[in-house]
Amino acid sequence: MASPFAVNLPRVADLRGGVGSLSRRDVLKRAAALGVSFLLPGLEGRAADSRGPERPKSLIALWMGGGPSQLETFDPHPGTAIGGEIQGIDTKIPGVQISHLLPHLAEQIHEMCLIRSMVSKEGDHERGTYLIKTGYRPDPTLIHPSLGAIVAHETPADRLEIPQYISILDTQWPGRGGYFGDDYDAFKVLDPNRNLQNMKAPVETDRQSRRLRDLDVVERTFRRRRAFQADATLHQDTVRRALTMMTSEQLQAFQVENEPAAIREAYGNTPFGAGCLIARRLVEVGVRSIEVNLNGFDTHANNFEGQSTQARIFDPAFATLIQDLKDRDLLDSTVVLWMGEFGRTPAINKVGGRDHWPTGFSCVVGGGGFQKGLVIGETDPEGKKAEPEDPIEISHLFATIMRTLGVEYGKEIVTPVGRPMLLCQGKPIERLLA
Repeated sequence: MASPFAVNLPRVADLRGGVGSLSRRDVLKRAAALGVSFLLPGLEGRAADSRGPERPKSLIALWMGGGPSQLETFDPHPGTAIGGEIQGIDTKIPGVQISHLLPHLAEQIHEMCLIRSMVSKEGDHERGTYLIKTGYRPDPTLIHPSLGAIVAHETPADRLEIPQYISILDTQWPGRGGYFGDDYDAFKVLDPNRNLQNMKAPVETDRQSRRLRDLDVVERTFRRRRAFQADATLHQDTVRRALTMMTSEQLQAFQVENEPAAIREAYGNTPFGAGCLIARRLVEVGVRSIEVNLNGFDTHANNFEGQSTQARIFDPAFATLIQDLKDRDLLDSTVVLWMGEFGRTPAINKVGGRDHWPTGFSCVVGGGGFQKGLVIGETDPEGKKAEPEDPIEISHLFATIMRTLGVEYGKEIVTPVGRPMLLCQGKPIERLLA
């Protein structure tokens, strides 16, 4: 049965037109007029209200796996030898253009900060991803917690009945709890369109209750004789938390089918779009840290085609996420980060591709206490300079994000083996902060 919200609403393709076409904000407003009153601030049942009066902040990290090209996304150099096939498109930041492949983000980038001069010392995918997710270079003697794990550990949500750190869509290197322990590994959701699996008991309620009572008898008997071993396994605690999660109403955050068709279309009918929509719903219930992964940017050949394909996926999803958070009065309490492990070379190789380039790539960050419309750094339009103007290191960006989220970025943690470690080695970038 067709959704009533599909009537007279623009399709995603219709939003890509020129002057006079409906924006993604129009889609959200049109849906609100049809009865979805919680979409806009000032109306009854604001989404922000469900987070409580304290309004603790959350992090949504959009990780672009493989190395998105800065030249095909947020730092185009059209008409130059390194610019390739990309044209520039005006944004709402005066004098600032981004790639023509990102028409939806051109309407929203003024809500964010654009950094065009990120630098990294790692040009390998695994090592580069480790650095951008933890703020540290790989160390064979230690696993550092990812940024998401740090946020979950340092700003716990007491009322949350589902994991505080969630990773959506598959990735080779999901966020780890590191020296905080496996409890802070990201909870993985591989397919956002299939809801969560194994969340319902395979038997009827009465039979499930009998099984749990029997299990309790066994566990109490075991504890009387082996209390130390029972405490070490954390079995009872694990079962309790699993049962709490299985019966929690907060699981509805994963049910994207409950969203109006117009909203799902605005995010894009892709797994990544559904992942970004779930991220917004998880923020509403108070999840501290969500990462949404999109692979496919490793374009050593046919770079323009590969980057164009990925842009068509993340452009509508990212743009709608920004607008949706803003309309629900959630953007000021949510930090949104978009980044890959490195960029792509200015030079185009013999097979039409760009290779790994950790020197001078792009990052978008905003919401949650950041400035709006700020642009930092620039890369050489001729591709000759080895370092961009005003280089920004990942550790300093992470210190800034931690500060806005209320995390003591310089806090020293003693690891389980007695090694003192700082949560972050960087210092906040003051000009990024509102």
